[in-house]
Amino acid sequence: MGDSTATRARLLAAATEEFATYGVAGARVDRIAAQAKSNKSLIYSYFGNKDALFDIAFDTRVDTDIENIVFTPEDLPGYAVKLYDMYLGDPTLVRLLTWARLERTPSGPLFDRRPGHDDEKFEMIADAQRTGLLVDDVEAADIWSMLIALAGTWAQAAIIHTADRNEPDIDHDRRKAALAATVGRAFCRSRM
Repeated sequence: MGDSTATRARLLAAATEEFATYGVAGARVDRIAAQAKSNKSLIYSYFGNKDALFDIAFDTRVDTDIENIVFTPEDLPGYAVKLYDMYLGDPTLVRLLTWARLERTPSGPLFDRRPGHDDEKFEMIADAQRTGLLVDDVEAADIWSMLIALAGTWAQAAIIHTADRNEPDIDHDRRKAALAATVGRAFCRSRM
């Protein structure tokens, strides 16, 4: 890894933590540079402004986490459980998501700046609907949105209870079983 690549990676890692902790408005470029043991001018050189840096940090975290979970429309309940585990294992992602909604995109599609971001998932869901695996009275984009929301029921922004890795496995197992059953009943034809 070249020096500029390593510096860019350090800056991005430091920015991710800074934004997760303070949001866009509260984040300080000086702290990011100091944490990355870099010069703050390199932040602007590599990433542009602070908003662009947030977008890159957020997108990178989302893409990395989501790429680690194979989307399986033939097993939506299992996919939802994997998302639960992802949210539980990566509180930074959920904090970044919360800040993205508070400060960058309070309503509408979160990925407007990335047209077609979820199109592949929508098409996979639509294919599963056409083959009779999934219900066809709900739009593919709505199934995707509800699936993501259901999996995040116990994530850090949850209004009722926020799950924590230190809770007993029995609690996580109970939640995951309830999540899988709910997703199955809502969207899978074979479970109706």
